[in-house]
Amino acid sequence: MRVLAIALTLAAAPAAASDLSSSITDQLILPAFEELAMDTAALADAAKADCNPQSEALRSAYGETFDAWIAASHYRFGPTETDSRAFALAYWPDSRSKTPKALAGLIRSEDPGITDPAAFSSYSIAARGFYALEYLLYDPDLSSAGSADYRCTLTRAISTDIAATAQAISRDWAENYAGEMRAPASRYRSEDEITQELLKALTTGLQVLDDMRLGRPLGSFDKPRPNRAEAHRSGRSLRHVLVSLNAMEPLALALARDEAGLKADLAKGFGKVRSRAEALDDPVFAGVADPTARIRIEALRQQVKDLRAIVSERLGPSLGVAAGFNSLDGD
Repeated sequence: MRVLAIALTLAAAPAAASDLSSSITDQLILPAFEELAMDTAALADAAKADCNPQSEALRSAYGETFDAWIAASHYRFGPTETDSRAFALAYWPDSRSKTPKALAGLIRSEDPGITDPAAFSSYSIAARGFYALEYLLYDPDLSSAGSADYRCTLTRAISTDIAATAQAISRDWAENYAGEMRAPASRYRSEDEITQELLKALTTGLQVLDDMRLGRPLGSFDKPRPNRAEAHRSGRSLRHVLVSLNAMEPLALALARDEAGLKADLAKGFGKVRSRAEALDDPVFAGVADPTARIRIEALRQQVKDLRAIVSERLGPSLGVAAGFNSLDGD
């Protein structure tokens, strides 16, 4: 991925705190959201051209765009928080099955409001975003429910809404928030606060990988939960682990600055997780229900925990900041 090449550029020279936040903003964050905006526009165009759930072009555009979101999703602060944009793009986990219920309700009633993008943007986040679109493209029941014409309109409405949301995030980053990250002003009082925000993005991303992308399908030995794997309908569960890893590694290496030993250990940690994930040959973590295969997935999760330990016990102290509270920590 392009982000791994960028990591080498960021790692090539030590940086002061202000240079570090500026380089991460300009070389990692802004390009990630620019890519997301471009890919979501292509997704909307693909849906307009062919809304058939079996369309290879539409499914391909969906996959590329979902990759772009996963690669940017750990930067869950600032513009992604505005108007609950991150949840509008990715309402998951959905422990109460609100998304299929919301979609079924729209299809059953043939709600005409979906044809108005401004109106649709106020609909429940359960009916919007990548996971809602996954149901319409890959779920055998919802992809064939009701009127084909209405499902087509709904597919296009969701795709257009995804593009509008992603473009709003990218625009806000470029026009407003990037300046806040380059130098403390009103939102951040010091460079340490900016560094803390970036560290929190990394630690939260790794927590999502550990507790949600792997922990949810693993469940317990007596009660595995393969159907809780992220994006399992489209066969993307393991892929999201790898895309997320590849996107977070450049951030981790950049935050390590000029500490060669720490950088080497972080790179080794990411490499171990990546190698084990690539060797799984289990795209939806179906193996959690099989004792032999489950051991390999548990080993993958343990290596993620080991990587989290390096970040919390060594990277944070090296920066002189703690990651702080995040929305996954509970009340």
